[in-house]
Amino acid sequence: MLNVEGLRSRYGRIEVLHGIDLHVDSGEIVTVVGANGAGKTTLLRCLSGIQPVSGGSITFRGEILTEVPAFRRLKRGLAQSPEGRQIFTSLTVEENLRLGAFLYSDERVDRDMEDAFQMFPILREKRNLAAGGLSGGQQQMLAIARALMGRPSCLLLDEPSMGLAPILVQQIFDVVKGLKALSVTVLLVEQNAFGALKIADRGYVMETGQITMEGAAAELIADPRVREAYLGI
Repeated sequence: MLNVEGLRSRYGRIEVLHGIDLHVDSGEIVTVVGANGAGKTTLLRCLSGIQPVSGGSITFRGEILTEVPAFRRLKRGLAQSPEGRQIFTSLTVEENLRLGAFLYSDERVDRDMEDAFQMFPILREKRNLAAGGLSGGQQQMLAIARALMGRPSCLLLDEPSMGLAPILVQQIFDVVKGLKALSVTVLLVEQNAFGALKIADRGYVMETGQITMEGAAAELIADPRVREAYLGI
Protein backbone atom coordinates (compact mmCIF):
# COMPACT_ATOMS: atom_id res chain seq x y z
CA MET A 1 0.00 0.00 0.00
CA LEU A 2 2.74 2.44 1.01
CA ASN A 3 6.29 2.29 -0.31
CA VAL A 4 9.10 4.66 0.62
CA GLU A 5 12.44 4.56 -1.20
CA GLY A 6 15.55 6.60 -0.44
CA LEU A 7 13.57 9.30 1.38
CA ARG A 8 15.58 12.34 2.41
CA SER A 9 14.52 15.54 4.12
CA ARG A 10 16.27 18.53 5.60
CA TYR A 11 15.68 21.54 7.81
CA GLY A 12 17.67 24.27 6.12
CA ARG A 13 21.12 22.85 5.44
CA ILE A 14 20.80 20.06 7.98
CA GLU A 15 19.64 16.74 6.58
CA VAL A 16 17.56 14.78 9.11
CA LEU A 17 16.42 11.82 7.02
CA HIS A 18 19.21 9.97 5.23
CA GLY A 19 17.64 7.68 2.66
CA ILE A 20 14.73 5.92 4.38
CA ASP A 21 13.40 2.69 2.84
CA LEU A 22 10.23 1.10 4.22
CA HIS A 23 6.95 -0.38 3.10
CA VAL A 24 3.53 -1.02 4.59
CA ASP A 25 1.27 -3.69 3.10
CA SER A 26 -2.51 -3.44 3.08
CA GLY A 27 -4.04 -4.52 6.39
CA GLU A 28 -0.80 -4.34 8.36
CA ILE A 29 0.10 -2.51 11.51
CA VAL A 30 3.71 -1.44 11.08
CA THR A 31 5.57 0.48 13.76
CA VAL A 32 8.66 2.67 13.65
CA VAL A 33 10.37 2.83 17.03
CA GLY A 34 13.34 4.83 18.17
CA ALA A 35 14.60 7.39 20.64
CA ASN A 36 13.46 11.00 20.73
CA GLY A 37 15.17 12.91 17.92
CA ALA A 38 15.61 9.89 15.66
CA GLY A 39 13.53 11.53 12.91
CA LYS A 40 10.32 9.54 13.34
CA THR A 41 7.98 12.54 13.35
CA THR A 42 9.78 14.09 10.38
CA LEU A 43 9.24 10.83 8.50
CA LEU A 44 5.47 10.95 9.08
CA ARG A 45 5.33 14.63 8.20
CA CYS A 46 7.02 13.83 4.90
CA LEU A 47 4.52 11.05 4.21
CA SER A 48 1.52 13.26 4.93
CA GLY A 49 2.94 16.13 2.85
CA ILE A 50 3.60 18.65 5.62
CA GLN A 51 7.39 18.40 5.48
CA PRO A 52 9.16 18.81 2.11
CA VAL A 53 11.37 15.98 0.90
CA SER A 54 14.76 16.56 -0.68
CA GLY A 55 15.20 13.15 -2.25
CA GLY A 56 13.65 9.74 -2.77
CA SER A 57 10.04 8.77 -3.47
CA ILE A 58 6.73 8.06 -1.72
CA THR A 59 4.33 5.73 -3.49
CA PHE A 60 0.83 5.13 -2.13
CA ARG A 61 -1.47 2.57 -3.73
CA GLY A 62 0.61 2.69 -6.88
CA GLU A 63 0.64 6.49 -7.21
CA ILE A 64 3.74 8.61 -6.63
CA LEU A 65 2.82 11.18 -3.96
CA THR A 66 6.17 12.87 -3.43
CA GLU A 67 5.01 16.18 -4.94
CA VAL A 68 1.28 15.86 -4.15
CA PRO A 69 -0.05 18.48 -1.63
CA ALA A 70 -1.07 17.31 1.83
CA PHE A 71 -4.83 17.80 1.38
CA ARG A 72 -4.80 15.76 -1.81
CA ARG A 73 -2.98 12.92 -0.02
CA LEU A 74 -5.84 12.84 2.48
CA LYS A 75 -8.31 12.60 -0.37
CA ARG A 76 -6.37 9.61 -1.68
CA GLY A 77 -6.72 7.86 1.68
CA LEU A 78 -3.63 8.83 3.68
CA ALA A 79 -4.43 10.57 6.99
CA GLN A 80 -2.33 11.55 9.99
CA SER A 81 -3.03 11.85 13.71
CA PRO A 82 -0.19 14.21 14.71
CA GLU A 83 2.18 14.24 17.63
CA GLY A 84 0.82 16.36 20.47
CA ARG A 85 -2.80 15.79 19.26
CA GLN A 86 -3.15 19.34 17.84
CA ILE A 87 -6.89 19.46 18.35
CA PHE A 88 -8.82 22.72 18.06
CA THR A 89 -9.19 23.48 21.76
CA SER A 90 -11.78 26.29 21.44
CA LEU A 91 -14.10 24.17 19.28
CA THR A 92 -16.39 21.45 20.58
CA VAL A 93 -15.63 17.77 20.27
CA GLU A 94 -18.24 17.44 17.55
CA GLU A 95 -16.85 20.42 15.62
CA ASN A 96 -13.40 18.87 15.73
CA LEU A 97 -14.79 15.64 14.31
CA ARG A 98 -16.67 17.43 11.55
CA LEU A 99 -13.48 19.26 10.57
CA GLY A 100 -11.87 15.85 10.15
CA ALA A 101 -14.50 15.16 7.50
CA PHE A 102 -13.97 18.45 5.66
CA LEU A 103 -13.64 16.64 2.33
CA TYR A 104 -17.16 15.26 2.60
CA SER A 105 -20.66 16.69 2.80
CA ASP A 106 -22.70 13.52 2.38
CA GLU A 107 -25.01 11.78 4.82
CA ARG A 108 -22.28 9.29 5.69
CA VAL A 109 -20.55 11.94 7.84
CA ASP A 110 -23.12 11.44 10.60
CA ARG A 111 -22.64 7.68 10.41
CA ASP A 112 -18.86 8.16 10.61
CA MET A 113 -19.35 10.27 13.71
CA GLU A 114 -21.54 7.59 15.26
CA ASP A 115 -18.78 5.06 14.55
CA ALA A 116 -16.32 7.38 16.32
CA PHE A 117 -18.61 7.59 19.33
CA GLN A 118 -18.91 3.81 19.45
CA MET A 119 -15.13 3.53 19.39
CA PHE A 120 -14.70 6.23 22.05
CA PRO A 121 -17.93 6.46 24.11
CA ILE A 122 -16.55 9.28 26.27
CA LEU A 123 -16.52 11.53 23.20
CA ARG A 124 -20.28 11.12 22.87
CA GLU A 125 -20.67 12.36 26.45
CA LYS A 126 -18.41 15.35 25.74
CA ARG A 127 -19.59 16.09 22.18
CA ASN A 128 -20.90 19.58 22.96
CA LEU A 129 -18.03 20.61 25.25
CA ALA A 130 -14.89 22.52 24.25
CA ALA A 131 -12.15 20.09 23.28
CA GLY A 132 -9.65 22.02 25.39
CA GLY A 133 -11.45 20.82 28.51
CA LEU A 134 -10.78 17.15 27.76
CA SER A 135 -8.14 15.17 29.60
CA GLY A 136 -4.96 14.21 27.77
CA GLY A 137 -6.26 10.72 27.05
CA GLN A 138 -9.58 12.04 25.80
CA GLN A 139 -7.79 14.53 23.55
CA GLN A 140 -5.77 11.67 22.06
CA MET A 141 -8.97 9.74 21.41
CA LEU A 142 -10.38 12.81 19.69
CA ALA A 143 -7.26 13.22 17.55
CA ILE A 144 -7.50 9.61 16.35
CA ALA A 145 -11.25 9.85 15.77
CA ARG A 146 -10.82 13.11 13.85
CA ALA A 147 -8.27 11.46 11.55
CA LEU A 148 -10.61 8.52 10.97
CA MET A 149 -13.37 10.94 9.94
CA GLY A 150 -11.30 11.51 6.78
CA ARG A 151 -12.03 7.87 5.81
CA PRO A 152 -8.39 6.85 5.41
CA SER A 153 -7.27 3.52 4.08
CA CYS A 154 -3.92 4.16 5.81
CA LEU A 155 -3.57 6.01 9.11
CA LEU A 156 -0.30 7.60 10.20
CA LEU A 157 -0.19 7.67 14.02
CA ASP A 158 2.45 9.80 15.70
CA GLU A 159 3.22 9.03 19.37
CA PRO A 160 -0.37 8.30 20.46
CA SER A 161 0.76 7.15 23.93
CA MET A 162 2.80 10.25 24.73
CA GLY A 163 2.10 11.67 28.18
CA LEU A 164 -0.67 9.21 29.03
CA ALA A 165 -1.14 7.12 32.17
CA PRO A 166 -0.39 3.39 31.67
CA ILE A 167 -4.05 2.36 31.75
CA LEU A 168 -4.85 4.88 29.01
CA VAL A 169 -1.82 3.80 26.98
CA GLN A 170 -3.18 0.25 26.92
CA GLN A 171 -6.60 1.53 25.89
CA ILE A 172 -5.13 3.51 23.00
CA PHE A 173 -3.06 0.55 21.83
CA ASP A 174 -6.15 -1.67 21.98
CA VAL A 175 -7.96 0.81 19.73
CA VAL A 176 -5.06 0.86 17.28
CA LYS A 177 -5.04 -2.94 17.18
CA GLY A 178 -8.79 -2.89 16.55
CA LEU A 179 -8.39 -0.73 13.44
CA LYS A 180 -7.48 -3.89 11.53
CA ALA A 181 -11.09 -5.02 11.81
CA LEU A 182 -12.10 -1.74 10.15
CA SER A 183 -9.75 -2.42 7.21
CA VAL A 184 -7.52 0.51 8.17
CA THR A 185 -3.81 0.03 7.61
CA VAL A 186 -1.62 1.69 10.26
CA LEU A 187 1.88 3.11 10.33
CA LEU A 188 2.60 3.80 14.00
CA VAL A 189 5.49 5.90 15.30
CA GLU A 190 6.24 5.33 18.98
CA GLN A 191 8.85 5.79 21.70
CA ASN A 192 7.00 3.12 23.69
CA ALA A 193 8.72 0.38 21.73
CA PHE A 194 7.41 -2.58 23.70
CA GLY A 195 3.77 -1.47 23.55
CA ALA A 196 3.99 -0.68 19.85
CA LEU A 197 5.75 -3.90 18.88
CA LYS A 198 3.24 -5.99 20.85
CA ILE A 199 0.39 -4.87 18.57
CA ALA A 200 2.34 -4.57 15.31
CA ASP A 201 2.90 -7.08 12.53
CA ARG A 202 6.29 -5.68 11.57
CA GLY A 203 8.62 -3.01 12.84
CA TYR A 204 11.50 -0.74 11.95
CA VAL A 205 14.10 0.68 14.32
CA MET A 206 15.13 4.23 13.47
CA GLU A 207 18.28 5.96 14.70
CA THR A 208 19.55 9.41 13.69
CA GLY A 209 17.52 9.57 10.50
CA GLN A 210 18.22 6.05 9.30
CA ILE A 211 16.56 2.65 9.50
CA THR A 212 18.99 0.40 11.38
CA MET A 213 16.86 -2.73 11.88
CA GLU A 214 13.65 -4.20 10.52
CA GLY A 215 11.68 -7.39 10.81
CA ALA A 216 8.65 -9.11 12.25
CA ALA A 217 7.54 -7.46 15.48
CA ALA A 218 8.02 -10.64 17.50
CA GLU A 219 11.56 -10.99 16.19
CA LEU A 220 12.43 -7.42 17.15
CA ILE A 221 11.04 -7.90 20.65
CA ALA A 222 13.26 -10.97 21.03
CA ASP A 223 16.38 -9.30 19.58
CA PRO A 224 18.95 -8.62 22.35
CA ARG A 225 19.94 -5.27 20.83
CA VAL A 226 16.35 -4.01 20.79
CA ARG A 227 15.67 -5.37 24.26
CA GLU A 228 18.69 -3.59 25.70
CA ALA A 229 18.34 -0.28 23.84
CA TYR A 230 14.57 0.21 23.76
CA LEU A 231 12.81 -2.25 26.03
CA GLY A 232 14.89 -1.80 29.14
CA ILE A 233 15.53 -5.54 29.38
